[in-house]
Amino acid sequence: MEQVTKSGFSIVGISVRTTNENGKAAKDIGALWGRFATENIANKIPNIIDETVYGVYTDYEGDHTKPYTTIVGFKVANLDSIPEGMVGKCIEEATYNKFIAKGDLTGPAIIEEWEKIWEMNLNRKFTSDFEAYGEKAVDPTNGEAEIYIAVN
Repeated sequence: MEQVTKSGFSIVGISVRTTNENGKAAKDIGALWGRFATENIANKIPNIIDETVYGVYTDYEGDHTKPYTTIVGFKVANLDSIPEGMVGKCIEEATYNKFIAKGDLTGPAIIEEWEKIWEMNLNRKFTSDFEAYGEKAVDPTNGEAEIYIAVN
């Protein structure tokens, strides 16, 4: 784990409101990623800055055991044009603890890394956390994704 400061950015994508209770998030977020792939969301978002796909966790009602919103999408130049059925979100500059999930990103790698994070005493802000799927995630069955957790 390393601590980094990341500049703010804007994201546009599709979203779901969920909770980690009773395995609901695993089902909801899996379905969201499925929609992202099958509905060709990438081609519907204007002003994309790069090819990195983001999974953002935001609008927390408390800690990780309470409801929150997940957004899957791309970093964009601005939020001037948000397609119908999508959402836009500004992620503020913050200090993050950075984690790396390695292995099958479509299977256990991501959730296992999150389970470790949930057990840690990180002094989390519960503002916006995110996963970044860049060049090392091109082969999602044997890749790497970065997970950024906002901390005080």
